[in-house]
Amino acid sequence: MLERMVPSSIVDKTELVLITGANGFVGSKVVEVLLAQGFTRLRCLVRSARNLSALRGLADSFAADVQILQGNLLDREKCRRAVKDVSLILHLAAGTGKSFAGCFMDSVVATRNLLDAALEETNLKRFVTVSSLAVHSNVHIRRGDLLDETCDIESDHMGRFDPYCFGKIKQDELVMAYGKEHRLPFAIVRPGVVYGPGKKQLTGRVGIDTFGIFLHLGGSNQLPMIFVDNCAEAIVLAGIVEGVDGEVFIAVDDDLPTSRKFLHMYKKNVRHFHSIYFPYRVFYFMCWLWEKYSKWSEGQLPPVFNRRFCAAYWQGQRYSNRKLKERTGWSPRVPFEEATQRYFGFINT
Repeated sequence: MLERMVPSSIVDKTELVLITGANGFVGSKVVEVLLAQGFTRLRCLVRSARNLSALRGLADSFAADVQILQGNLLDREKCRRAVKDVSLILHLAAGTGKSFAGCFMDSVVATRNLLDAALEETNLKRFVTVSSLAVHSNVHIRRGDLLDETCDIESDHMGRFDPYCFGKIKQDELVMAYGKEHRLPFAIVRPGVVYGPGKKQLTGRVGIDTFGIFLHLGGSNQLPMIFVDNCAEAIVLAGIVEGVDGEVFIAVDDDLPTSRKFLHMYKKNVRHFHSIYFPYRVFYFMCWLWEKYSKWSEGQLPPVFNRRFCAAYWQGQRYSNRKLKERTGWSPRVPFEEATQRYFGFINT
């Protein structure tokens, strides 16, 4: 991994690197990429004891100094211990709950604690936070238009009613503010749908089964997918490549399938199930009705389905990884056909 030529690195491979959320789906792969790249000193901050055997196995395989620190980023003292003497922070830990308060605490307050601790470290060369493509709003762009880093960020948080999106937006804003006010060197990576061995569920951008039957909502939409190995390499490069401080990168693969194609492949290779295709305009109208009833009932039915959410996930845009490629030297190492074989193979084991 990453043996190909990349732009100049700002971090020496003997320097200490902190990875938060290191035992998560993407975090554990980031650890693997760093070790394969030749980094010899890693500090892995984990919230739970889940998957620690995998991290220890990686450390043994590469004969590296991998420290495992268990703790919560809401603990400011734990944050100070985590960042001590580090040169690079790759921040993957985040809130994934279903409440606005929970996502704010675990994404924003936790990140603030980590940033405050990082300001005390003179060795720090870059703080990379992993955000999400979901923070973008496509209300003002048309179906089929290109969505890239210049596109609008969601501004109507209650209208969108997406706690995860809200938490990630506020986390990004916080990191940017620290960069401006404290001259903290940072970069932000916004992956699309990350998939691969370790995750079995079918992405909601293909459809939903909330109503007891799978509603296929994607149709001919391009899916903004990225294989977990490719995503991890993008995050590492955003951390070590020279000259990208203050930059934001969308991370998606090259060979993006349509929703219809991916659903067909999933049914063929994993399991067949009945699905009903819902045209975008029909579901958009249903979301409008849901919004109206939610307002009429004074919140008795939360507006979990609404037009802004519907547009963000199923309106249908094209996606660009051009900036990530040009500025970091990244390219997706694992092509789509190989990635799906490995993904479906994992699900079937």
